[in-house]
Amino acid sequence: MIEKRDFYINGKWVAPSAPNDFNVIDPSTEEPCAVISLGSQADTDAAVAAAKAALGDWMYMPAAERIAYLEKLLEVYNTRGEDMAQAISMEMGAPIDMARTQQFGSGSFHLKNFIRAAKEFEFDAPLSEKFQNDRIIKEAVGVAALITPWNWPMNQITLKVGAAAVAGCTMVLKPSEQSPLNAMVFAEMMDEAGFPAGVFNLVNGDGAGVGTQLSSHPDVDMVSFTGSTRAGTAISKAAADTLKKVHLELGGKGANVVFEDADEKAIKRGVLHMMNNSGQSCNAPSRMLVQRPIYDKAVETAAEVANSVTVGSAHDEGRHIGPVVNEVQFKKIQDLIQKGIDEGAKLVAGGVGRPDGMNRGFYVKPTIFADVNNQMTIAREEIFGPVMTMIPFDSEEEAIEIANDTVYGLTNYVQTQDGERANRMARKLRSGMVEMNGASRSPGAPFGGMKQSGNGREGGVYGIEDFLEIKAVGGWAAE
Repeated sequence: MIEKRDFYINGKWVAPSAPNDFNVIDPSTEEPCAVISLGSQADTDAAVAAAKAALGDWMYMPAAERIAYLEKLLEVYNTRGEDMAQAISMEMGAPIDMARTQQFGSGSFHLKNFIRAAKEFEFDAPLSEKFQNDRIIKEAVGVAALITPWNWPMNQITLKVGAAAVAGCTMVLKPSEQSPLNAMVFAEMMDEAGFPAGVFNLVNGDGAGVGTQLSSHPDVDMVSFTGSTRAGTAISKAAADTLKKVHLELGGKGANVVFEDADEKAIKRGVLHMMNNSGQSCNAPSRMLVQRPIYDKAVETAAEVANSVTVGSAHDEGRHIGPVVNEVQFKKIQDLIQKGIDEGAKLVAGGVGRPDGMNRGFYVKPTIFADVNNQMTIAREEIFGPVMTMIPFDSEEEAIEIANDTVYGLTNYVQTQDGERANRMARKLRSGMVEMNGASRSPGAPFGGMKQSGNGREGGVYGIEDFLEIKAVGGWAAE
């Protein structure tokens, strides 16, 4: 079994202040695959102190020098692809091929985009042509606590670390205790890239422990958190006493609105998108709203596609989906599938229990419910598994009403060949992101939501800005 008990603090790997072992479980086998330590207040304090001590030199370093460190990190990152993929696959259940491409690839994608955005970013400039004596300076918020999830670990770590580094913030990273190994590989990369001691620190722990300690710490100036809405609420409360900046990327219950003129691949595309990463994505299109003239055919197609999705071990190569991350998630998903049946939704694919022939591992059947109404539990709660609900609608107005009738507002999707209607929908859907006809957002586009999906944006220029404060200076001397 892998033993990774140390934390990365002030440029060195150090033993925890007190023993507190935690087993990391391989969801494909339900067996422990590694042991880490959960940190204590003393570990958190040491990491925050290191970040605070390093802040002055780092934030006042010329931006070009910080960018050079990020370029070196990207170079190192690209040499550790297999190590990273193996860690992610083992600890959170992403099939190894998917871990090598999507999971690992997301990290290099974001680092590359931050480097490009940073080179064009203005950290200070005159207020306007008219008011040259007024200077607007964008400077680092300060010490940033980065609390990241298990489902897309490198995606979220690089989105936070890349932006914070460019902005001039120093950092303490607390990855999910469910998937900590990839973060420890990443810490090795930061070390190899030569970041000054204290700029980046890593302490493992759970939300109630290190997560709360960071959120409430008087020397932490900002918390950037990705995870559940419930945890985001707790972090906001913990941070309130010190009035620190809080950036939240939370849950979602995205609507995928399919009009009768949608392209012929729209249904298949929507189901496969939902099933990717075993449905463990906050921006998953989990509610498929289908216009009534094509609804019956769409249900039939969706069931066929779901039944064609195979489920298997994360250690096996291939295009299958893997297990969900742990027993808690597995039981929650099973309960919600049963709830859908009990509330009268029509089960057209999948259902409760593991797939045939599997009696070990947290495997969930790709599941489709039809004839759902938006008041059913499965249409309102974030399931975070390979479960999609289908809801019929008649008019564009009804589709908007159903889509917006949720506490969440992360990503919505629109499928129509009518460009004017697509644009109308994009304006009226209450979400931080809208993707239409299979077109994903471009590199550097902001990721983030509204309502109970959180606040703030990640990626590119927008992500950098979230780690900056704005300082207005009057009477700036001419240069």
